[in-house]
Amino acid sequence: MGLLEHVSELCSGTRSRNKLKKKKQLQTVELKVRMDCEGCERRVRKAVQGMKGVSSVEVEPKQKKVTVIGYVDPKKVIKRVEGKTGKKAEPWPYVPYDVVPHPYAPGAYDKKAPPGYVRNVVDDPDAAPLARASSTEVKYTTAFSDDNPNSCTIM
Repeated sequence: MGLLEHVSELCSGTRSRNKLKKKKQLQTVELKVRMDCEGCERRVRKAVQGMKGVSSVEVEPKQKKVTVIGYVDPKKVIKRVEGKTGKKAEPWPYVPYDVVPHPYAPGAYDKKAPPGYVRNVVDDPDAAPLARASSTEVKYTTAFSDDNPNSCTIM
């Protein structure tokens, strides 16, 4: 800490308050909220926009997705949406299918997921073993891979 900063903190007396107060980080909170009409969409948007620290709100009614960007707590956003609108809100359970090793495994594939998305099974302990490749699968698939320089070449 420089001398100038130290002197300014002593003069202002804000040293103890700044040490105790944590600064919130900018977060992107994605929620799944069932919206049937434009009125539902408007109510969800107004409920979230009224929160302190919200920078922007995107509502995608076809995907039933609400994206909130700002200095907010995800639990508080869910509580606010549920309290103001009366609709059930939950964290966005889907990820792009490129992220999951086996996107069509029984635990990962979901018919209700938007196009290009599958259920996030990496965080789910029940479905994770089904969606992950075992060590023997990895060993055999990389043995014949073009990316592996020591792989077998069969002509």
